[in-house]
Amino acid sequence: MTDSWVNSAEVLGSDLPLELSGAGNRRAVLMAALREAVRSGRLAPGTRLPPYRSLAADLGLARNTVADAYAELVAEGWLAARQGSGTRVAERAAPVTPVHRPRTPERAARPVHDLVQGQPDPSVFPRTAWLASARRAIAAAPSDAFGPGDPHGRPELRRALAGYLARVRGVRASPERIVLCSGAAHGLRLLADVLGGPWAAEEYGLPFHRGLLAAHGAGTRPLGVDGDGARVDGLTRRDRAVLLTPAHQFPTGGPLHPARRAAVVDWARSTGGLVVEDDYDGEFRYDRQPVGAVQGLDPEHVVLLGSVSKSLSPGLRIGWMVLPQRLVAPVVAAKGEREQWSSATEQLTLADFVESGAYDRQVRRMRQRHRRRRDQLVAALERRAPHVRVTGIAAGLHAVLELPPGTERSVVRAAAWQGLAVEGLADYRHPGATPCPVADVTPYAGGSGTRPHPGPGPDPAKDASDAGAGARDGLVVGYATPAEHAYPEALEALCRALPPG
Repeated sequence: MTDSWVNSAEVLGSDLPLELSGAGNRRAVLMAALREAVRSGRLAPGTRLPPYRSLAADLGLARNTVADAYAELVAEGWLAARQGSGTRVAERAAPVTPVHRPRTPERAARPVHDLVQGQPDPSVFPRTAWLASARRAIAAAPSDAFGPGDPHGRPELRRALAGYLARVRGVRASPERIVLCSGAAHGLRLLADVLGGPWAAEEYGLPFHRGLLAAHGAGTRPLGVDGDGARVDGLTRRDRAVLLTPAHQFPTGGPLHPARRAAVVDWARSTGGLVVEDDYDGEFRYDRQPVGAVQGLDPEHVVLLGSVSKSLSPGLRIGWMVLPQRLVAPVVAAKGEREQWSSATEQLTLADFVESGAYDRQVRRMRQRHRRRRDQLVAALERRAPHVRVTGIAAGLHAVLELPPGTERSVVRAAAWQGLAVEGLADYRHPGATPCPVADVTPYAGGSGTRPHPGPGPDPAKDASDAGAGARDGLVVGYATPAEHAYPEALEALCRALPPG
């Protein structure tokens, strides 16, 4: 029950205007105004009205006039009066004026199960450890942390990241070369603004990234992808930059072959181009030693992009760029005069989280969890769909299920009927890609007059996680998102949607 009091200020003010307009009997005018206030919802059921003496004084009416109006409205059922409780709007006196709301399109039914790649299970965020770091970081924070932010990023976090990335990813960088951003997408926007275009990109990748680059004047053209990663022999002198996922090609799986790593660095040195390395899941490898960052080969020609979106949460909006020295000032200028994207207190918290060892513990915990999820996926497929080949499983948070040609769309629809959200491999393919794994462009000719060696072709004996891509049908299955209790049911729904062997 609403226990608000309609005093003179509320009656006469803008919150609840009660206009006694019209000529004639003042009691009838007051009753009409009160009925309208109830009917329109301005006086909600249960609202307590002021004593008739107070309302009479506020409105300049005789006491008997207001008392008689109250009594008649009680008799009509608009108001209710009880000894010791005063006069209130009757509970049954709901507004009767119809409310016309614009029609909104019906939402599609939310999937029961989610196997879309892209984020970890939000329920495993390390709340206790993060809160402990936040308390320590804020208690020790210098006063300038609560002033206008430096677009370079907090020095505490840049120092922590420089040490961590050198130790874990083989990155060569001083804190001065690290510029903080709100994630890989933000970093790409800044680089596109600074570099312009055109760019080259792997024929399989995030459509969001390609669209973002195009919107900022850096359109992309595709480089073929096979079992050894991107075919970097398709790069040209015209390309200003190339966007790669060398540690674990997204989404097809497999690292960039060492010969191709050397070749792409040689291309950058010879042409002045830039290698943009999206290190989106470099910490999550399961069956082999981690593959170091390409940035370590040549820090002056490679930008490393990273974030905590996979290791902690995309909701934190903290990422980083490890830049060649010549790009630091232009990128910081492109960000603006002040930090607008990432909270200084969260940057300080992450710095403490890294320095205290909590970040390493979280990564190990998530690595074990994701490996267990991957093993459950592989076991379910072996049991229920042994004819389906799964690739890209040596690392990351997703796998690719190879499908018979021409079946991808029907399988995605069948999954939707099972209440399962999952994406097809074709959703990630560059619209300009051709069935040929080598881009149809004039290749870059190195200083010796020959192209950089693309590395050996696919080896059929290699682990399935390094299988080539080409134009093929498949599902991209993210196994990190579902809650623990929901994951087995999600796998069952997946298996039911797959075509029979």
